[in-house]
Amino acid sequence: MGETAIIDYGSGNIRSVARALEAAGAREIYIGAEPKRLQKADRLVLPGVGALGSCLEKLRAQQGLLETLEACVLEKGKPFLGICVGMQVMVEKGFEYGKQRALGWFKGSVRRLNPNKLNSDKNAYLPVPHMGWNNLQQLQPHPLLQGVTEGEPVYFVHSFSVCENNPACAIAQVQYGAPTLAVLAKNSIVGVQFHPEKSQHTGQKILANFLAWRP
Repeated sequence: MGETAIIDYGSGNIRSVARALEAAGAREIYIGAEPKRLQKADRLVLPGVGALGSCLEKLRAQQGLLETLEACVLEKGKPFLGICVGMQVMVEKGFEYGKQRALGWFKGSVRRLNPNKLNSDKNAYLPVPHMGWNNLQQLQPHPLLQGVTEGEPVYFVHSFSVCENNPACAIAQVQYGAPTLAVLAKNSIVGVQFHPEKSQHTGQKILANFLAWRP
């Protein structure tokens, strides 16, 4: 297993993710955004906390970062994991505090959760943000979820979610008033809307699977 790079662009719970990766078996971890170091890494992790637009702005402010990520991930096929907003930046556009142009690695958009749209029972009101545990429903097999049984809980903190236009890329969902995408994947790229670093033993399984993954 080579080096795992956690991309530090000034947004995200970096240290928590690093500790979780170490517990999952990562031997070498680089934290930073230096293009030359990212190019040497075996796999890449992009955490994200906060608003989509702010994260995109910070990513674009790092000289050479996006070009390096596209070269590593889209051209060389290095395994890439986006967490929470780190997953959201990978689609085409978002609508959080205005419209944002995102990276476009996946088709789709990021929109505000509306869990009560079809809910007529006021006693069953679901708050936004969606904060807490929810049970994964796997839509199709993927190495990231190997050994994760149907219904295992993972931890969410989000007000916006990805609406993916390609069902072939939707790997898992949860129910929060309506189906909400939880895992997105294609080629060497995976994204999780939940926080594996906060998801205890299930999160550890998922991170260990990512570290062992050879697309």
